[in-house]
Amino acid sequence: MAKILITGASSGFGALTARALADAGHTVYAGMRNAGTRPEADEARAYGLIPVELDVTSDESVAALDLPEMDVLVHNAGHMVTGPAEAFTPEQYASLYDTNVLGTQRVNRKLLPAMRARGDGLVVWVGSSSTRGGTPPYLAPYFAAKAAMDAVATSYALELARFGIETSIIVPGAFTGGTNHFANSGTPDDVAVVAEYEQRYPGLMDQVGAALAEITPPEADVAEVANAIVRVVAAPKGSRPFRVHIDPADDGAAVVNAVADRVRAEFLGRIGLSDLLRPVA
Repeated sequence: MAKILITGASSGFGALTARALADAGHTVYAGMRNAGTRPEADEARAYGLIPVELDVTSDESVAALDLPEMDVLVHNAGHMVTGPAEAFTPEQYASLYDTNVLGTQRVNRKLLPAMRARGDGLVVWVGSSSTRGGTPPYLAPYFAAKAAMDAVATSYALELARFGIETSIIVPGAFTGGTNHFANSGTPDDVAVVAEYEQRYPGLMDQVGAALAEITPPEADVAEVANAIVRVVAAPKGSRPFRVHIDPADDGAAVVNAVADRVRAEFLGRIGLSDLLRPVA
């Protein structure tokens, strides 16, 4: 059984995944902010998880992590915002990028040295189908941050392979139930610009939410994201899929990613680096 750190484990995909991994017998360290005081930490502890104080946007918080060597790192921490792209300030864009992208880099620099020294490990990245699939408006900052994270993960996969560290990118689609992503999403600071857009795009986010709910099969279960991660962790080294799509609305990301990943593999072959597509034994 593996020792696993999952970031952003207080709610949503993170909490579901932490519990599913614990149910599978793994030792799970549930990273969350304010782990010493928040009710979610007590709930995690009662479930058999080990709550860990972790704010991925803080250099000090990540540096203070005091953990045994991890077998698996799950990058799940993230934040969503909704609204007209123009109405978000540059500072808001930077903050979102800090959570969704720079946070992964902070944690990688903390945990990867031990994995590299051991010559073994697994890094799981929880991405989004929005990086390649259908992209409705009013989600630009979030989509951009997730696309950046996907690009970082793709490069890391190649750079870690010769250290024996495997990479898998989980690609959830838009789940309109089972998480609080939309309910807890951030909004633009420039309300004046929001008002101007509302004149031409009245009720757009409500329209998008309703449309997504309509095309999502009623049996869609957000727990399938957690189950997919459990399966990836359990798979033998060298056989784990590079990407796993869980997209009940079928926004097309699986098709586009299949082409992109094939082209990537073909190009690596042309330049003599095909060995980087799988970790060394």
